[in-house]
Amino acid sequence: MATDFLESKVEGKEIKVPAICINNKTIVVTGRWIRIARVHDEDWQESQVVDIPEAFIKKLKESGLKADIFTFAQKIPDTKPRYKFYWEWDNAAAIPIKSYEEWSGRLSTHARKDIKRAAKRGVITNVANFDDKLVQGIMGVHQDTMIRQGRYFKHYGKDFDTVKKEYSTYLDRSEFISAYYKSELIGLIKIVYVDELACMMQILSKTKHYDKRPTNALIAQAVKICEMNKKSYLTYGKLIYGKKKHSSLIDFKRRNGFEKILFPRYFIPMTLKGQAAIFLKLHRGLQGILPRNLISLALRFRFFIEQKIIHRPKPLRGIEGSDHDENMEDEGG
Repeated sequence: MATDFLESKVEGKEIKVPAICINNKTIVVTGRWIRIARVHDEDWQESQVVDIPEAFIKKLKESGLKADIFTFAQKIPDTKPRYKFYWEWDNAAAIPIKSYEEWSGRLSTHARKDIKRAAKRGVITNVANFDDKLVQGIMGVHQDTMIRQGRYFKHYGKDFDTVKKEYSTYLDRSEFISAYYKSELIGLIKIVYVDELACMMQILSKTKHYDKRPTNALIAQAVKICEMNKKSYLTYGKLIYGKKKHSSLIDFKRRNGFEKILFPRYFIPMTLKGQAAIFLKLHRGLQGILPRNLISLALRFRFFIEQKIIHRPKPLRGIEGSDHDENMEDEGG
């Protein structure tokens, strides 16, 4: 099989990576020292990404794609390990959907007040059509702030065509939930339906309207829509990344009823280097092997570099003449 190249996001950056198609699944390889192969956009693929792993791995080895490790995971709610390969627990931040009332009843009094506060202060949430007007509104949310959570906000300054392209993925099974204050878009959730899951690909809100709690209102509306569409879980990325067990984002997810759901992720060595890497736990990356205090120190150092040295204000691209020239905050998507 001929190896091709595909643009893929790695740590938020678009880069070209080796890729090949097997059983209508695109496999990409990332990493310099340890090359890890995985199904492209694995989280957004419907059904189990690898149905018969033994046959799939055989084809992958015969393909000529240079990789040291192949990894894939079972999808929740299928969380009991089913294969004999080496595996580790992975996790998702998920709200089990029983009913809106059940979810609301599990929230703290403070969280329930935030949802009511949004309504009292004029925030209106609804399902939105993906059209040029919505894209203009999203651009306005993007331009809300240059720095988010101590880092340069990657969506800041993107032009209309870029925003439209990035938000148009999986439109046939996507839902957009908007939060408006008067005529201004102040927040948005993009949900992608993956079988019985509703997966939040992005959740954004304007910091200048924080007092109106648009993000809380958006999540509440998402839970209602999941109940109406009979989805089992509303997911929002991972709850825990590596050894980082405490952060404002983790606290935010827990306050809004997200729980840690464990599921098995498999790691299959394709080379001797891959076998050694799995034995030494190097496949987990730096966040998975370094002590927590060292990770915290590195994050503080990165914050200093990004704030003081690297990032400088730059002219905005593609928003001239827009009625929405505010900016957005990404709540972790």
